[in-house]
Amino acid sequence: MASAPKKQSPRLQRQQQIVDHVLSQGFASAAELSSLTGVSLMTVHRDLDDLATRGLLRKYHGGVSAQPSTVFESSSDFRLHTHTAEKEALAADALRFINPGMSVMLDDSTTALALARLLPDIGPLTVVSNYRQVQEALRDVPDIRLIGLGGEYSRTHDSYLGLPCQEMISTFSVDIVFLSTSAMNSRLTYHQEQEIVLVKRAMMGSATTKVLMMDASKVARSALHQLAPVSAFDHVLLAGDLNEDLVEEMREEAEVHLAKTS
Repeated sequence: MASAPKKQSPRLQRQQQIVDHVLSQGFASAAELSSLTGVSLMTVHRDLDDLATRGLLRKYHGGVSAQPSTVFESSSDFRLHTHTAEKEALAADALRFINPGMSVMLDDSTTALALARLLPDIGPLTVVSNYRQVQEALRDVPDIRLIGLGGEYSRTHDSYLGLPCQEMISTFSVDIVFLSTSAMNSRLTYHQEQEIVLVKRAMMGSATTKVLMMDASKVARSALHQLAPVSAFDHVLLAGDLNEDLVEEMREEAEVHLAKTS
């Protein structure tokens, strides 16, 4: 049986509320965030210290501002509990591209993990991934041949990265790869970490069909490193509240699908 996602703790819910608010406003005071979340200033400051340490926000005296190049990638544990409804909608929509007998590669995004949790109902499949969470979710499923990509273990991402991982990826030729990344606009996709970019590019190079899955929080933003043009993907799956004009611009680059959230 595939493992079920853990319930989000009140602390993580509150921190996500803080991140979303600061992203939308650009900056916020600690007093403002205390009023928003209904907790004490002391608790807010502890949350802000944690979020600043994760690289999600930049803390100043009395408040915080957004870190646009790093806000989308934090620890795996934090990402597991953000925008879950959109990720589940993307995963359900992605099933249209998978048939029994296929070889499927999944990156270390929590969006890909949401898809992995649906795969036991489709087998037999071969699944290749560098994400330990995906490996844990599928390791006991008899109809899935699971291949774990190795490399240097990243505690932040709970996945295997580096040159050994890239070289192992290059030995495969899979039917389809499912990826997500930190940010995108109508023409380009981005990630703030070079090491992650190199692994994702290797995955794209190993697959016949390339599918990008993005929730709305990652759209109309940028990060430090360019990953690939939108046109490099065969399909782009989107979920959440999206600008219609931006979606139409994306349709000029790739086949775009809008997933419906429940």
